[in-house]
Parts: sequence; structure tokens; C-alpha cells
Amino acid sequence: MKTSLIAVLSLLSLAVPGLLRAADAPPNIIYLISDDHAWTDYGFMGHPVIETPNLDKLASRSGLFSRGYVPTALCRPALATFANGLYAHQHGVTGNDPSPLPAAAGASQAKGKGKGKGQPESPEYAALREKLIAKMDAPPTIMDLLGEKGYVSHQSGKWWEGTTARGGFTEGMTRGFPNPGGRHGDEGLKIGREGMEPIFDFIDRSVAAEKPFFVWYFPFMPHTQHTPPQRLFDKYKAKGIESDHVARYYAMVEWFDETVGQLLDKLEEKGLTEKTLIVYSSDNGWIQDPDGQGYAPKSKQSANEGGTRQPLLFSWPGTIIPGDRKEQLCSTVDFVPTCLAAAGVEIPENLPGLNLLPILKSGKPTPREEVFGETFAHDVAYIDAVMQMPAQPTQPAAAQAAQVPTLVQRPGDAGRGRPFAFIGDVKLSDLKTLLSKEGYHTELKAGMLVVNGQVVIRKSGARMVFEGTICNEYAAVRNILLSQYHTL
Repeated sequence: MKTSLIAVLSLLSLAVPGLLRAADAPPNIIYLISDDHAWTDYGFMGHPVIETPNLDKLASRSGLFSRGYVPTALCRPALATFANGLYAHQHGVTGNDPSPLPAAAGASQAKGKGKGKGQPESPEYAALREKLIAKMDAPPTIMDLLGEKGYVSHQSGKWWEGTTARGGFTEGMTRGFPNPGGRHGDEGLKIGREGMEPIFDFIDRSVAAEKPFFVWYFPFMPHTQHTPPQRLFDKYKAKGIESDHVARYYAMVEWFDETVGQLLDKLEEKGLTEKTLIVYSSDNGWIQDPDGQGYAPKSKQSANEGGTRQPLLFSWPGTIIPGDRKEQLCSTVDFVPTCLAAAGVEIPENLPGLNLLPILKSGKPTPREEVFGETFAHDVAYIDAVMQMPAQPTQPAAAQAAQVPTLVQRPGDAGRGRPFAFIGDVKLSDLKTLLSKEGYHTELKAGMLVVNGQVVIRKSGARMVFEGTICNEYAAVRNILLSQYHTL
């Protein structure tokens, strides 16, 4: 009987090659990311005025974390985290641009930033921009990792990290640096505002080629300039919104929602709704200034909830159990490991986020008990001083011979709260035991050792990276470790 069953299955697989593979086919994956969008400004989050019927529909069939957070309330660092799953202090892209160069003697232009206006960037400033982009070359992006599994990928909207091919995309709208205007999206910024055809054409080609696909849809919406269709602006004025600036922002949110509806309709038309995992967030928060085009305090670029909080959605109908998880926490560092798990791709060990797929399928609570965030300036003043350790530090010969863990430091570390790392066979449990004996309160949480609630030691690949924000506490813990391990 067993032999007969195997024979029947073998014949079926030969007659209908896709029959047995269909259930195991990896899902298509869509990153749906809005730009400068407050966590309150959705129908499903209870906003009394703004209408977002398409995002509401998506939320109703999603695992919704209404207490979700981005780790950095600024566009480029947040997007880099979406791309490689690392915190900004890990991937090194902590701001949007290098700081402007000092004005040369007699020069009329002090700034070197090229934002599509004014003079081109100087060669010196362009070299700084290249150096900042280069920080994204080493860690693999989700596009790289999915590509190894046979996925094709498409970029549209915001993209800061050079050409799309450099980021691992197989296709993209953005030309990217060093091409003219290639700061953060160039042609890609037309998506949504000028239609969705580039994405739709990519989906059609991918389906025809029988390839799983990844879509990066990050339109310049509702981001300024707030230039919504007149019909939507008039709609919100008619609702009694006194400030034109607020009415334009609200209209931009609904305009973005309309593009989401177009994308969902395309998936439905192609029969892909239940074959596609959609994850949603905004890059950071936004509170509209009623008296101007910009944002109010305690929103974008701040560590307040107005800057970092976002509703996070995971939609995969038939696989993910929908529902609002209310007070359960989630961070966008969880996006990459969760999507990789869905695609059947091995998750890199150095990623700090959680694979949420098992609990999204089961409905069980998330194991996450805390979220972490970082705040940086808009411009990166010291690109070489970003908190990163060398990829392959050299150990002293004695330490190599004895296989003793080595403490790696950079010159000038002492007392400045800069990171260092252990290279060698050292475990978090060993450090916990050592520091507990010294009277410190230590707690192991999600691959991290938290010391007195202020200092964090986390695993990063083959290294233990040590971080701290309180200099005295940081220095004291570091000195204990210095007394126990070889140093470099």
C-alpha cells in the first residue's frame, strides 16, 4: 500500500508539476511604507477626520501591532533598517546626509548638499556621500538574501543608498548616486503621485516568469511638498479643517491610501492576495504644524511617540491570524527576520529583530517585552566615528594561541561611551556571571545582556558588542571586563 501511494504521488508530480509544490511556494513580499505619517492618522487607529478605507481593509486582515515602533525617527536610518534589519548604530547610516563642508576661502556657498536644487555637489562632498553609502555594502540586504532564493525585486520611491543594483534590487526606478540628482530617489519619487504602472508592470512580468517577487513601495507620500489633488483638499476643508496646512496633510494621507487600494486591487486581479505577505509601516512620525508646511515639535526626529510610534501590519490571508495585538510591542527590526522566515531563507545570526512568523500564525503573544530606539542629528558630522567595529580585527598572537577572548577597542575609548567588542569564545552567560559577582543587576533579554538597565551587551555575529549611554556606568563595567580579558 505504501509503495502504491508513493507511485501515485510520483505520477501526480510528473503529470502536474506545480501540484505538490504549490503549498510550499514562498510568498511574494511587499514592503508598503509611507513617508512622514503620524501613528494616529488612520481610520483603523480611530482618527475622527482622516479617511483611509484601503489601509483599514488591509489592517482588518492583518496581524496589527498598534503599539509598533521604528527604532530611528528619521527617514534614511529607518529605511536602512528596513533594508538590512540592523539598528542604525549597527549599519552605520545614522543620518540623512553628511554634514555640509566648511566654506572655502572666498566661496559663496558653504553647504555641499545636493538636494536637486542650486549648485552640484563638490567632489569633496560627493566623496563623503559615497563613504556613507558604503556602510551599507557589507551587511546583506533583504533583497540580496531573497535573490539567493530566486526572488526578483523592484524598487520605487525613496532609496538613499546609491544605485538600486548596489542595494540588491533586480529592477528599480531610482538611478541613485552618483548619477545626477541621485540623493534619495530621483525618478523613483514619481511613484504614487504619478501612478502605479511601474510596479504593476513588474508584477505582470514576475507572474509571467513564474518568479516570486519582492516589491519596495515607499512613495514620497504624505511627505512634503503637500500637493494633493484639489478634490481631496476641498474635501477636508469642507470637513471644517481651518488650517490649510493641516487640510493638505490630511488630503495627502488619503491620497496615499488611494494608491494602496490600487495595489491591493492589482494583487486581487492577479489572484495573488493569499500568495503575498504585505508588511506596513511609516518611516517615522509626523505632527503637522498648523501654521506652516513643516512638522511640530515632538514628532519627526524625536524620541517621543510622535516620532517613533507606528502601527505595524503583517498581512498574509489564510496564513497569518488577523487581529489587533493591542499592547503587545513590535519593532521594525522584526520585519527582515519575519519576511526571511516566510520565504524560507536562513536568518543571519547578527540580526537583532525577532522572527514573528510563528506567533503570527498561531495567534500567541509576542515574546518581545521591550523596544529600543536611537536618536541622531539629520546630518552625519563624523562619518568615520559611527559605532562600528572592524569586520575582521587581528588578535594578539598570545590570545590566538590560547584561544582567549580578546577585548577590541579603538583609540580614545576610555570614558567616552564608545563601543568595543569581544572576539573569541565568550558567551553572554559568562559575562552575566562575572558582572553579577561584582554586584551588578544583570538580565538576559532576547540575545542581549542588560546591565543595571543602562548598559547593553549584544551578540553581533562572532562578536559581543558592548554599548552604553551613561558614561560613568559604561566606564565602570568596561573596566571590570578589561581586568579579565586580553585587550587589543
